[in-house]
This record gives sequence, C-alpha cells and structure tokens, in this order.
Amino acid sequence: MNRSRSRFRPRFRTGRSPKRPGLLSWWNLWRVPTVVTLVAAIWWFGVRPIADEQGWVPVDEPVSLCGVGERTAICVVDGDTLRIDRREERPRRIRLIGFDAPEMEGACEAESAVARQARTAVLAWLGQGAFEWNGAQDPPYDQYGRELREVRRQNPDGSVDYLADTLADAGLADRSGWGELETDWCR
Repeated sequence: MNRSRSRFRPRFRTGRSPKRPGLLSWWNLWRVPTVVTLVAAIWWFGVRPIADEQGWVPVDEPVSLCGVGERTAICVVDGDTLRIDRREERPRRIRLIGFDAPEMEGACEAESAVARQARTAVLAWLGQGAFEWNGAQDPPYDQYGRELREVRRQNPDGSVDYLADTLADAGLADRSGWGELETDWCR
C-alpha cells in the first residue's frame, strides 16, 4: 500500500511552490495603463468620429411652402419651422435651431414682413439641393413636441454652410437662438 502512494508523488521536489501572480504584482502593473491607453486610442480614433458623423442625416428631397403650390413631403411653415408629411409615417414638425426668426403673425407689420422674407430665404436655401440635419433617428424635442435640428450643407470645396449663419448674416434671424433673448423686430 505504501508503494501505491509513492507512485503519485513527484519524482523530485524543487522546494518552490508553483508561481501564482497576484493582480497587483509587478509583472501585471504595466498591463493596466497599456490596456487603458489602447482602449482610449481605439475610442478616440475609431468610435468617436463615427458617432459624431452618425448624428448628421442627409436630406435630398424637394421642399415647398406649406399650403402653396404642389405638395411635397417637406414644407416650410415659417422662418424656423418645417413640416414633414409623408404618407407612410405620422406628420412631424421640425424646429430649426441655432437662430430665431420673427413670427409670421408678428407684433407689427415690420416683423411680419421680415418673417415672410425669412420664410422665403429658408425655402431658397433648402431648395438649392441636398443638405443635412443633425439628430439622426432620435433628435431632441422641445416642449411643443417639435424635433430640434440644426441644418447645414457640405460644399464641394470642403467648407460647411449653416442655415443659421445665412439667415443671421442677412438680418432675417437673431443668432441668440429660440427662447433665449427677445428681439424687437418692430423698431
């Protein structure tokens, strides 16, 4: 019986137990910053640019004035509001952000006149061709249930034109944005 036990014993003993490195051993300490740096680099150069660009959705559809002429899926309500009415989905209202245009039913005739000019300028700008707006498939909404979207156009030379800048530069909108500062269009 003693013989069977000795058969399972190691033939020679080194006197050392097998090495089991701990989590914080010197050998493993260099791995933590390396892995953190690698993950950060992958996110910075790989995932982040894709996530930023996924927010902009290309739009290449005809645009018209709401209630005037031929009906299109996208129409301009006023200088800072669009309506999308496609047969296969529920109607949506879009509040264009980055500027605040005067109201069509303004406090005075001067405000209403600038509002009509702003609406015409938005129609002309959007009618120049393809543009894009941010928010992807899940844009933020305001308290009235309108989607909040910024609109821009990529130029062939690589520059970017924003609708907000175009309207503000023409004096047809206030750069402050919706709900921030009241502009007196009647002065």
